[in-house]
This record gives sequence, C-alpha cells and structure tokens, in this order.
Amino acid sequence: MSRKGPNSVLIIEARFYEDIADELARGATEELRGNQVEYEQIAVPGALEVPLALSLALANGFVGRAGRHRGCIALGCVIRGKTSHYDIVARESAAGLNHLAVAHSVPIGSGIITCETPEQAWERASVDGRNKGGDAARACLTLMRLEQHFSSASRR
Repeated sequence: MSRKGPNSVLIIEARFYEDIADELARGATEELRGNQVEYEQIAVPGALEVPLALSLALANGFVGRAGRHRGCIALGCVIRGKTSHYDIVARESAAGLNHLAVAHSVPIGSGIITCETPEQAWERASVDGRNKGGDAARACLTLMRLEQHFSSASRR
C-alpha cells in the first residue's frame, strides 16, 4: 500500500522471514492508520540492506524534513543460527540505522528484532504478542512530534 503526505512515513521491510515481516508490518501499519499517518512500504531482502535503502532514500530527498516522507520505520528479523553471521547482521543493521538517524536528524523507529529462535521471533512480532512493529511505529511518531516541537520552538 502506498499512501503519502506531509507527515508520511516510509516503511522499509526486510523480507528474509516473510511471515514475520508481514506481522511486523501489520503492527506498524495498524498503529499508523490509528494515528491517521500516511505511509509507503518498500521491501529489501534482509536486515543488512535496510540501512542502505534508507541511505538511498535520504540521499535522493525521499525521506527527511523536506522529503516526501518525514520519518522511517525499519522492520526485519534476525534469528540466531549456527554461525557468527547473526552477530554481524544484528550489530551492523542497528549501527547503520543509528548512524543515519543521528547524521541526518531523521526520525527512525527501529523494528528489526533479534531473537534466538523462531518462536521468540513470533512472540515479539505478533500483534497479539509484543507487537514490535507497533512499537517501532510509535517510536517514529514520537520522534516526529519531537522534531516538530523543536522546529516550532526555534521559530518563536
């Protein structure tokens, strides 16, 4: 679904675990709809690609204060396996998002969950469980309001 406007949010979904990604997106979009915030969803293969997708959106004026979208919600799931790949993906996706948020002053709600097992992932992603997609949307909206507060206070 693509809905855009001045307080719109870009949702970047890592689709490696498609069923979990769908549930995270459901939580995020329900929260956005409940707050009457428009959104656009794009998909990337995995969690490591989320920061680059956001970086491309920022570089092209797609996201940011003057962009098509004011904030971003990053969604995905990393489940520990038998190798150290989990540690790399979890650390680098979080660090990449944090760097972009600070460097570009863009509101980002991070909903990339890191879990030991698929069962843990479902509990965290489930709208009827921990609803981490909804949490990421709430974080993004809170930061967007904070940005608006600071912006309007500086004009006084």
